Amino acid sequence: MHRDLLKQAYSAMRNDLRRTLLTMAGMAWGIATVVLLLSYGNGFGKAIETIFESFGATAVGIFPGRTSQQAGGNKAGVTVRFTNDDIELLRNNIPLSRHVVRMLQKDSTVQNNNRSFTFAVMGLDPSIQAIWNLDIAEGRFLNDADNMQHGLYAVIASEAKDKLFSGMPAVGESIRIDGVTFEVIGVGAPRMQEGDNDNNRVVYIPYNSMDVLKDNHYLDGIWMDSTGLDHDKLEGTIRGTLATAHNFKPDDHRALFVFDAQKQLQQFGIITLALKVLLAFIGTVTLGIGGVGLMNIMLVSVTQRTREIGVEKALGARRHHILFQFLSEAMVITAAGGVLGIVLSYAVSILAGRITFYSAMASHAEAADIRLIVSPMILLVATSILAVVGVISGMVPAMRAANLDPIEALRYE
Repeated sequence: MHRDLLKQAYSAMRNDLRRTLLTMAGMAWGIATVVLLLSYGNGFGKAIETIFESFGATAVGIFPGRTSQQAGGNKAGVTVRFTNDDIELLRNNIPLSRHVVRMLQKDSTVQNNNRSFTFAVMGLDPSIQAIWNLDIAEGRFLNDADNMQHGLYAVIASEAKDKLFSGMPAVGESIRIDGVTFEVIGVGAPRMQEGDNDNNRVVYIPYNSMDVLKDNHYLDGIWMDSTGLDHDKLEGTIRGTLATAHNFKPDDHRALFVFDAQKQLQQFGIITLALKVLLAFIGTVTLGIGGVGLMNIMLVSVTQRTREIGVEKALGARRHHILFQFLSEAMVITAAGGVLGIVLSYAVSILAGRITFYSAMASHAEAADIRLIVSPMILLVATSILAVVGVISGMVPAMRAANLDPIEALRYE
C-alpha cells in the first residue's frame, strides 16, 4: 500500500514537474536557512568560548581595594592589603582550588643592548601558566625551582621579544630590568590582544625574584583556579575568608574585587542561547513561507484532480486513502526539498569558511572568528521543524481532498 502511494505521488509530481521543482526549491531554501542560522549561533557560542579559553576560562582574580563601610570599629576608607598569609587562608578554605597564585606588577624599563622599552613586569608563581592558559613558543615557562631559588629568569611575551631582539634568538640571552640582569628562558606564544592591551608586551619573572625590583611583602593580586567549584558559593567564600582576616564586611564590594571568568562566560552563554532562539525563529518563519508555497501548490493540485478524486471514491477509495495519498505527495516534496537544503547548507558552510568576528577587534584572534558548525543536533532540530511544517502544509489540502463529496467531484468540470 505504501509503495502504491509513493508511486501515485511520484506520478502526480511528474505531471507538473516545473511546479514541483519550484516548490522543492522553496522548501530547500527554507531548511538551508534554518540549518545555517542555527550553525551561525553555534559558531558564535564557540567563538565566545575560545576567547575566554585563550585568557583562562576558569581563572578567578582577587584584587584589594579600599573599604567603603565601617566594620569592627574601623572607619571607611581603609586600604586592604594582601600578604602571603592570605594565600594560606584561601588554600585552607577553598581546598578544591588546584592553584592559588601570588601576583606583583611593575612598569619597568627593559633593555637589551641599546634597545630600551617600558613593559609591565609581572612577578608570579609558576602555576599561573595553567590558570591563564599561557602557551610557550620557545624555551620553557617558569617552574617551582626558579621561584624557590629566587632565580633571575624571565619569560617574555611575543611582541616584547620582537621589540627587544628584532627577530634574533632570545632564549638564553640576557635582558636588564630596571638595571638588574635576567636570563630569558622562554618566549610566549602570541595571545589575543585588543587595541592597546599589553597581553603580548609583558615580562614574567618568578614571584620571589620580584624583590629585586620592588617590595614583595604586599601582593597586588591573587589568581586562582575555579575548576569544579560552585561559582555562586566561591565568591562568597572568598569574601568571607578575606573579610574576616582584614576586618571589613563581606558585602563591601569596594574593599575587594573578584573577577570570575566562568561567571562571565555563563552570562555570555545566556546571550548566545537567546541568539540561537532568535535565529531558530527567523529560520522557522522562512521555512514556513516555503510551507505556504507547498500548501498552495497542493490546493491547486486538489482542484485540478477533483474528478480523479471522485472516480477514486466511486471505485471504493475511503476517506483516509485520499488523505494519505495527498499527504504523501506533500511529504515526498518536503523530504526531497529537505535533502537538497541540507546539502546546500553543508556546501555554504564549507565555502563560507571563517567569518570575521573577534579578529576585527583583536590581533592574533583568528581562532575566535565564527565558523558555521553544522552539528548532528542542528540537523535533528532542523529536520523536526521541517517535518512539522511539511505535515501542516500537506494536511490542509489533503483534508480538503478527503472531504470532497464524490458526486460533486464527478460533476466537476
